[in-house]
Amino acid sequence: MEAAANCSLRVKRLLLDPKFEGYKLSLEPLACYQLGLDSAVAEVKLRDDQYTLDHMRAFGMYNYLHLDSWYQDNVYYVDQLGRVMNSSVTLDTALRKPREVFRLPTDLTACDNRLCASIHFSSSTWVTISDGTGSLYLIKTGKRGDAASEKWEIMFNEELGSPFVIVHSVSFVKSDVHSVAGLLLRVEKDELDAEGSGFHVSLEWVTITEIDKEDNQRYEIFKRRVLQGKSVPHYAAIEPGGDGVMIVSYKPFRFMQDVENQLEKKEDGKIADKKRDPVYYWHQTEDDLTVTIHLPQDLTKDDIQVQFSPDQIFVALKSQPPLVEGKLCSSVDHESCTWIIRDNSLEISLIKKDEGPMWPELVVGDTRGEFIMDSSQCSAVAESLMHLTSEEMNPNPDKENPPCNAQELEECDIFLEDSTSLCRFDGNTLKITHVVNLGSNQYLFSAVVDPKEMPCFCLRHDIDALLWQPRSDQPDNMWEHIATFNALGYVQASKQDKKFTACPPNCSYAAICECLRRVFIYRQPTPLSTVLYNRKEGRQVGQVAKQLVATLEASDPILGFQATNERLFVLTTKSLFLIKVNTEN
Repeated sequence: MEAAANCSLRVKRLLLDPKFEGYKLSLEPLACYQLGLDSAVAEVKLRDDQYTLDHMRAFGMYNYLHLDSWYQDNVYYVDQLGRVMNSSVTLDTALRKPREVFRLPTDLTACDNRLCASIHFSSSTWVTISDGTGSLYLIKTGKRGDAASEKWEIMFNEELGSPFVIVHSVSFVKSDVHSVAGLLLRVEKDELDAEGSGFHVSLEWVTITEIDKEDNQRYEIFKRRVLQGKSVPHYAAIEPGGDGVMIVSYKPFRFMQDVENQLEKKEDGKIADKKRDPVYYWHQTEDDLTVTIHLPQDLTKDDIQVQFSPDQIFVALKSQPPLVEGKLCSSVDHESCTWIIRDNSLEISLIKKDEGPMWPELVVGDTRGEFIMDSSQCSAVAESLMHLTSEEMNPNPDKENPPCNAQELEECDIFLEDSTSLCRFDGNTLKITHVVNLGSNQYLFSAVVDPKEMPCFCLRHDIDALLWQPRSDQPDNMWEHIATFNALGYVQASKQDKKFTACPPNCSYAAICECLRRVFIYRQPTPLSTVLYNRKEGRQVGQVAKQLVATLEASDPILGFQATNERLFVLTTKSLFLIKVNTEN
């Protein structure tokens, strides 16, 4: 297998506007309609053990509103009763009352460690659903949006282990055999990760295939492959034919051999961890150190050998390998060191020769011990670091510098080792075939322009935001620049409260949604119907880009956000809002 091809993204200069002058705030009213929900959205808040940034990005910022890209005026969500609810647009602006199209068989409230239920529309007639408890459903829907032909029928249902959310899925036919492939995202405890967050991120690539084309149509799992990394991917999608996967991530992903081998590795790791229980425990003050070693029953002092020197220690049981042996981290007063047997434990007291400095380790290079820090030392460390933390972004702006916003960093401020990469994995060889180092091209959002193609992803290029369409059938130019949102890269960096960003398939505008109430809309430049002059330069302005702001009459946090060519859909806990953005067809 050849090495992965290092590629670059080719910007179409004709899609750039070097003369863009900025957005002009428009006060034109936006029609906004609100629809109350019969039952609240099934929001799942993070638990105490889901405390990492990856948990927040994967589940805390989850978009609970699902847009059917095949029938664009239809949106879906799951309510607290486990019902998949559909709402569609009638009469241009009126929202139809949500109707139940499917009910999850699982009692969602009975699972303590569940995640949010997730939906992905694989094709115009197939849907994949996760109930958030670890079950995957493959649903045949018929033609959605047509009540006469729409019928959601379970074709496959299986428990696939720990809970997950569906990132992407596709439906395809090969050799007259129908298959559906999906990417399932998990953030899992990593017992072997002692230095990092203690978690890893897995993307399980599941392929479900039709096995009986007779009267009884059945589906079974054909392949299960697992990609593993140390950060939640910004973007992950399967190619339309199911031949590969593309991932944009801060840290690299790699394929595990298979699910079974990975499970065996976890079990072996747990056994190894049990074997690696600390041989000794130690704690220290500014004056001395205390080492504790648990002893077998019925040992006497005659069975124990303890030797001290100014910079060496030796502890062993009779006829056994040494328990502690080697050079001490610093010198001790060996004549004042003592040891005693107490409650089946050997306690060794070492007197520091130089009082004050704290030792980073007991024996140089020995990792078999565990350092125990008492509560007073923990409090002292926390107090010494208190000045570095605050519950407020900038509690006193008059005396302190404003907080650093990483999204406002320029290209020269980005370290190469921290750069994000775009990788294409081959489904047969499980190897990376194409890789792009995105460097300072910050990932912004993804959008579906053509449901038959992979989702597009939007990257920051200087101050602009460029939309890229993956083309898996063009290996020499696999990512095509299809649209530009002028200055959006710069604009979005100033929105500290932003939660979702989206654009419609025709790329006529981009929208940023905050956590509460406000939605900012940035239109593409359009020609003016009246004459307008630039006062500073005295020249006529031919076109203008408008910024609009919509404020929702709701105090609940925003849980979902979707954009179509003419409308924005905003979901809160108890309401669904429709914002009319474009009046022209």
